[in-house]
Amino acid sequence: MAKQLPARRLDGIDHNPWVEFIKLSNEYDVVNLGQGFPDFSPPDFAVKAFQQATSGDFMLNQYTMAFGYPPLTKLLASFFGKLLGQELDPFKNVLVTVGAYGALFTAFQALVDKGDEVIIIEPAFDCYEPMTLMAGGRPVFVSLKPNPAPKGQLDTSSDWQLDPTELASKFTSRTKALVLNTPNNPLGKVFSKAELELVAGLCQQHDTVCIADEVYQWLVYDGHQHVSIASLPGMWGRTLTIGSAGKSFSATGWKVGWVLGPDNIMKHLRTVHQNSVFHCPTQAQAAVAQCFEQEQQHFGQPSSYFLQFPQAMQLNRDHMIHSLQSVGLKPLTPQGSYFLIVDISDFKSTMPSLPGAVDEPYDRRFAKWMIKNKGLVAIPVSIFFSRPHQKDFDHYLRFCFVKDEATLQAMDERLQKWKAELQP
Repeated sequence: MAKQLPARRLDGIDHNPWVEFIKLSNEYDVVNLGQGFPDFSPPDFAVKAFQQATSGDFMLNQYTMAFGYPPLTKLLASFFGKLLGQELDPFKNVLVTVGAYGALFTAFQALVDKGDEVIIIEPAFDCYEPMTLMAGGRPVFVSLKPNPAPKGQLDTSSDWQLDPTELASKFTSRTKALVLNTPNNPLGKVFSKAELELVAGLCQQHDTVCIADEVYQWLVYDGHQHVSIASLPGMWGRTLTIGSAGKSFSATGWKVGWVLGPDNIMKHLRTVHQNSVFHCPTQAQAAVAQCFEQEQQHFGQPSSYFLQFPQAMQLNRDHMIHSLQSVGLKPLTPQGSYFLIVDISDFKSTMPSLPGAVDEPYDRRFAKWMIKNKGLVAIPVSIFFSRPHQKDFDHYLRFCFVKDEATLQAMDERLQKWKAELQP
């Protein structure tokens, strides 16, 4: 066609580094520790719920309410209302979306206008920037910065901190929203109450909406506590809290997410929703409703899946940390999420000239080398930073430890072989 075909809102966001690494992983015999999904079955009650949803009531094959299957929205309202200290209306304060990804996209489209600024705390899940740009907004980045742990101790995700002065300087009269991801992907940082109070105070001072991506809220370790920023004084009225059934019940392919928030904001998200996807698959929503019914009966007890699952994944995390150290990788202990990152600075010193483009960040070259030569897939952390900051954070890789025991054993075998190659 002679006319420009793509919309201008797609300018500069067509490249996706995930595609490159997934393609490369498929070309080699690898243990995939890169992508964030469990490679084991969801809990039995979740599998049973989905089976019942697909083989039971035939009307679950048809449309349900546009903004959410009523049994699910009622359960979400009651379950999270208690946690947030709010009386939630299932029809005004809850919207069911096509995964948390769909929730994020709907929020950006509903709230961000041309010229609006959106503050993004780095490292950040890589969809926040393109979603801001697609909506016509301008991303404004502020980086968490590491403080080295005392000598002899492992670094942890809590060592990465915001500079309060720098954060405050990012707010202007054009700031529309701030995106907060806790527990954070890729770091695994769980923001403390004091850190959340800092963010909350600035959002209130500058009349800014907080988009809280809390998909890993149940995945917290070592006794840490997840705090929803919407539960802090003065924040319910300006916060959108986003959650994920896929992350909650280890079923990422179900693609059921939700947004919770005040009606005066949610009504704009409903407008986007009804003019885009309109409706999410009924059967998946019905299955998630059954899962929450199950969890509601056990919540806060030793039999709770939201308690048992992080206990099991903490063991996986500790296993992976120990194994990765054997070849000179330096893991940071995460407080939450599916992920941990490792410092590869020593390799950058001893193997500085890996193949790749001159301007390609070192961690991307190292990740490709590791796929081709060691059969292990991890994700370079520089892709979670804005372009100006990538060179400053090009010596980290992200590994996913929410994997089956057989996958971790396969990882161990690759690492043992690598270790043997390091012997003089």
